[in-house]
Amino acid sequence: MDTTQLLKGVLDLAVLAALRDEDGYGYDILRRLRAAGLEDVGDASVYGTLRRLFNGGFLNTYVVPSDEGPHRKYYGLNAAGRAELQRSGKIWHGFATTMDDLLRERGAA
Repeated sequence: MDTTQLLKGVLDLAVLAALRDEDGYGYDILRRLRAAGLEDVGDASVYGTLRRLFNGGFLNTYVVPSDEGPHRKYYGLNAAGRAELQRSGKIWHGFATTMDDLLRERGAA
């Protein structure tokens, strides 16, 4: 199975979850996702998702100066983002449970 197709469908949820406990800048969020096991996630996909979620009203942004290079744009969940994380998380859990049930080997009747 091509995990990149699965990832496209859940990247919004994954990014929201990566920001649940702490704000982060683009590359930091990418590292969090990869450290969590989503090694195939691409840089451009994460940055595009951050822009889409911000434009959708789910994220706040602010800029932090950096001594090591350009300023960093941080993203954080706002109230709408937390609500979307909860709503999408429920949908994901229901879907995952359904798939687990479908894939579970049934004992002989």
